[in-house]
Amino acid sequence: MVVALEDEQLSETFAALANSTRRAILARLATGSASVNELAEPFDMSLPAISKHVKVLENAGLIVRSRRAQYRPCTFEPARLEAVSEWADRQRQLWSDSFDRLADYLDDLQTPRQRRTT
Repeated sequence: MVVALEDEQLSETFAALANSTRRAILARLATGSASVNELAEPFDMSLPAISKHVKVLENAGLIVRSRRAQYRPCTFEPARLEAVSEWADRQRQLWSDSFDRLADYLDDLQTPRQRRTT
């Protein structure tokens, strides 16, 4: 069941990161907390559209929204990206091992004569 949850979280995270606006919002939040209004400033889109992007990021666990009186700052939450990085590292190792095995297999297929000429 843990694997299914991890897969679901990864899918949700990758879906959130698939959009360039959301990636730009995360890049902005990497420099510090900001309100939705502040996040909307560089974009040529409505505040409700930015709010939807923020909600997707929040649902994916990439940001956290808190409340300080009337101010509702959004804050970058790196844990999900760390999980994506760990997943990518595991995939990289699996592929590297597979390519190493393929290279060994192809080397074993060469005849002794071919080995001398290479």
